[in-house]
Amino acid sequence: MGLLTDHRILVTGVLTEDSLAFGIAKRALEEGATVALTGAGRGTSLTRRTARKLGDVGEVIELDVTQPDQIASAVEEVSERFARLDGLVHAIGFAPQTCLGSGMFNAPFEDVAVAMQISTYSLAALVGAFRPLLQKSEALGGASVIALDFDGSRAYPKYDWMGVMKAGLESLGRYLSREVGPEHIRINMLAAGPIRTMAAKSIPGFQIFEDSWDERAPLGWDVYDSSAVADTAVALLSPLLRATTASVIHADGGFHAMG
Repeated sequence: MGLLTDHRILVTGVLTEDSLAFGIAKRALEEGATVALTGAGRGTSLTRRTARKLGDVGEVIELDVTQPDQIASAVEEVSERFARLDGLVHAIGFAPQTCLGSGMFNAPFEDVAVAMQISTYSLAALVGAFRPLLQKSEALGGASVIALDFDGSRAYPKYDWMGVMKAGLESLGRYLSREVGPEHIRINMLAAGPIRTMAAKSIPGFQIFEDSWDERAPLGWDVYDSSAVADTAVALLSPLLRATTASVIHADGGFHAMG
């Protein structure tokens, strides 16, 4: 029996096989979970193609977090499929190009607001919408929500406004945990080291992370191997960490703790 046997899990943010969300969905299936995926906008067709490589995950659910009607429809569809939700993986992030790589003074507020809504506020929107299903979890210790993160405690080169969004995500996770913890819903941020994904390619100067991370991380780091991140996610989704919430869990080779 796997760690996630009988768990019903919704995974957002799967685009291609190199995405962190894909690796998490794959490992969750291997550990016995029943998994559903979401896609957004023009990327939904790509998510559908990628979903075929995971096997039986059903039809991809359309979920644009900027559209309240789509969020409501997604909740209805997940309710019909699963009746409850034991795990939710928030792997959603986007920032207009002005918010990355050109410093903090060039992005207009309109672009910052887009980044905030999609990358940070969306966690509250999804937890709030799926809350009734998460409350029905039958997993030992209750439901688990994971938000994919990138160390929001420091200022990294070129990351600019997205770094602010991640810091906000971490703070939001703590406030949400305080609110839904009594309902046996735990929320944790999973801060992964840099992985060569489609999202990473949108970050100007990503090479800076590649060059320094493996050198400074005590355990080393491979930007092409996300398996440790997926394994950490499985642990967070499982009852093994049922007493852990409102936390930032690092899967980054130890880089975040080095001076």
